[in-house]
Amino acid sequence: MTTASVADGIMRAADGTPLKTKLRQAERREVLRAFALIAPLFLFIVISFLIPIVIMLKNAFYDPDVRNSLPLTTQLLEQWDGREVPGEDVFAAFATELKAANKAKTLALVGKRLNYEIPTLKSKVTVTARKLEKVEAAPWKEAVIGLDPVWDDPATWSVIKRAGKTITPYYLLSVLDLRQANDGSIESMPADRTIYVQVLGRTLGISLLVTLCTLVLGYPVGYMLATLPQKTASILMIFVLLPFWTSLLVRTTAWTILLQDGGVMTQFLNFSGVTWVLNELGLMIGEPHLNKTRFATVLAMTHIQLPFTLLPIYSVMKTVSPTYMRAAKSLGATPFHAFRTVYVPQTLPGVAAGCLLTFILSLGYFITPALVGGPTDNMIAGFIDTSMNSEGNWGKASALGFVLLTATLILYFIYNRLIGIDKMKLG
Repeated sequence: MTTASVADGIMRAADGTPLKTKLRQAERREVLRAFALIAPLFLFIVISFLIPIVIMLKNAFYDPDVRNSLPLTTQLLEQWDGREVPGEDVFAAFATELKAANKAKTLALVGKRLNYEIPTLKSKVTVTARKLEKVEAAPWKEAVIGLDPVWDDPATWSVIKRAGKTITPYYLLSVLDLRQANDGSIESMPADRTIYVQVLGRTLGISLLVTLCTLVLGYPVGYMLATLPQKTASILMIFVLLPFWTSLLVRTTAWTILLQDGGVMTQFLNFSGVTWVLNELGLMIGEPHLNKTRFATVLAMTHIQLPFTLLPIYSVMKTVSPTYMRAAKSLGATPFHAFRTVYVPQTLPGVAAGCLLTFILSLGYFITPALVGGPTDNMIAGFIDTSMNSEGNWGKASALGFVLLTATLILYFIYNRLIGIDKMKLG
């Protein structure tokens, strides 16, 4: 047993160590023990979550392909004013480095990057490099321009100059329907090429609509589960959790079958008379077409996301004591007034948490809109998939992911500042 003594006015342990030092050592050991317990989980989060996000953020702004393949050309272009075609020194460096890149098999990376801004420029770069193998003497400017007139256009060299910067805003600007002009200023894309802002608005709109639908459907169910006897509520909770027993793909495929023309939903609408009413009102002609529509997308996503909104609401409702409502009624409040002013404010933390969770998860939906939605229902996740797998444009895919991440962080910041649990007051 360790005993303490007092010497020189300082409490000391049996070994003479000051008691404060002993306490700090004990606390340090407890901290190290706690850190050792959470270290595996921490490492898993860093490896599987944080590192991919950092790589994504880097790819959205970092693009060294042109700089690595054409280092001298891009360096010389930094001194170019952009008004006329560059001089002989730039063309000489360009011809030499184009030949070297062709031999090193890195020319495709240069052509792909330049092709993002000027279509067909990838083929121009490849053909020019092949033809330059037969050119061995100056003047290089005349020789390169003679191979293809595209090199006699200052706009082409402006693109090479911008693409030659290792840190580039090109990908982020492109997913915001913006671009850099030849003079370096930021301008809007032509009207026929603006798509991503519309897709972002569509993604936010669908996610918000799904969140509202799950809230309208989930709040009364949560209230019922919280007020029913525990045995009955437990049985009903099984039906709430039942969708988790099947995969997302299976549930979405089931909705595709239900909503197809001539399917169960169409037959139900015809049998119930809803189709006839809509035809009489002029809102629809013939039988309804539910599949490949915005309605199908929202319906399927609402079905999938409903438990994610319901469960946080239910968990908070279970903590609300029924004595609050009885007290309000005893003071003369009507049931509706007591519910609105006493019960609902106490459930807002669960509502905010469930809605935030559903909204954030809905932002990244890909499979459901692709299977049950129409061409105008593709969300940002679908364009990320296209950028990676079809176009091979990892920079644009990372920029789209950066936009989604930024939207998520902004939503969480707003939630934490305005509707965070620490901001709520009971009663």
